[in-house]
Amino acid sequence: MTDFRAIRIDKDNDGQHADYVIMRERDLMEGDVDVDVAFSAINYKDGLAVTGKGPVVRRFPMIPGVDLAGRVTRSAHPEFAAGDIVVATACGLGEAHYGGFAEKARLSGDWLAKLPPALTPARAMAVGTAGLTAMFCVLALERHGARPEDGLAVVTGATGGVGSFAVALLAKAGWRVAAVTGHASEDAYLKRLGASEIIGRDELSAPGKPLQKQRFAVGVDTVGGVTLANLLAQTRFDGAVAACGNVAGMELPATVAPFILRGVSLLGVESVRPRIGLRRAAWARIARDLDSSAIDAMSEIISFDAALDRARSIVGGKIRGRVVIDMGLHLPL
Repeated sequence: MTDFRAIRIDKDNDGQHADYVIMRERDLMEGDVDVDVAFSAINYKDGLAVTGKGPVVRRFPMIPGVDLAGRVTRSAHPEFAAGDIVVATACGLGEAHYGGFAEKARLSGDWLAKLPPALTPARAMAVGTAGLTAMFCVLALERHGARPEDGLAVVTGATGGVGSFAVALLAKAGWRVAAVTGHASEDAYLKRLGASEIIGRDELSAPGKPLQKQRFAVGVDTVGGVTLANLLAQTRFDGAVAACGNVAGMELPATVAPFILRGVSLLGVESVRPRIGLRRAAWARIARDLDSSAIDAMSEIISFDAALDRARSIVGGKIRGRVVIDMGLHLPL
């Protein structure tokens, strides 16, 4: 029986707390595929989980980490065999099922995708749930019928993980992209990703009229709240906004005016359910559309020893782009 390191969240009379522990393979949860985890990544949800600042964890103990990539060591699933390099994101990882902040994982094969050859495990984790969610948003806008010639695309929370990838993916697809950020010092970073225009967060964060000047053909919103209401009010006739986040809160202080007077569509995007066909299509598109330099520009790689402190810091907004955790398995970067 092999021992392995993990970050585990436990709960007692003093509340929940996270720390490094040694676990055994018999401690893993049920699943038909075993994976040696090579890389994971830090998401905002992971920060909420390890700090207890959000109701993320649904059972205790729990290994956080909604993303992981690694090598299959055992499989009873017909689509996978030992040696396959696979990636998993969301699907309850780090919430209801042990996640990626561990050297080993046991998962359902229905949650896994084989890694496209163009992506290394480290770059897949630089993409992770954030990049996959951004790709889901782009695909939702395309299913709506939106095209780059329609006008300007806007991305809120543009320096975050989802926002950064949304900027890069929309630019790669041919859109002119306006990036909304509260960090004036990040202009150069956003323009390297493909943004053609930078909009200060304050322009969209104060309550506005139900209908405002038409500015955007489409949008990707990671913020919610007043920002999303203003985005809808500034979207052009027959435009659409893909909404995937709630950093500014769950409320939507909007009216029906954009919907019934301009035909604007609000497209909800979620990234938790397996929907493996969509996931595999999204990974293939990401591998095709994002080159390695674009992924590397949005990410940094840290050791597993630094992961817990960095996961705590993301809740305070101290992380830009993506932080990838090297678990020390020595698969290609």
